[in-house]
Amino acid sequence: QVQLVESGGGLVQPGGSLRLSCAASGFTFSIYAMSWYRQAPGKERELVARITSAGGSTNYADSVKGRFTISRDNAKNTVFLQMNSLKPEDTAVYYCSADRAYYISYWGQGTQVTVSS
Repeated sequence: QVQLVESGGGLVQPGGSLRLSCAASGFTFSIYAMSWYRQAPGKERELVARITSAGGSTNYADSVKGRFTISRDNAKNTVFLQMNSLKPEDTAVYYCSADRAYYISYWGQGTQVTVSS
């Protein structure tokens, strides 16, 4: 069965770093673009970063450009989100997703990221 399992979330101080991972199984990972979304309490889910199937192209929300980096390892069916210089406003549940031509087929269950002193 299809699974997207996020890990790596937690509590971090402002200015700190976290690396999220999303392990995929049950579908052909290498033909899907992968994205990270986040949803803060009381807010809509927003796209944070997206990477194309072969990893040749990425795009980021303006709020995270220069601080977050998305990458993928197709041999290990895993997508990553390296988050540096974290701010309290980055606090949210982070979800990974798999899409083809921006049609999202699969979602993970989410991992909590809390940035607080």
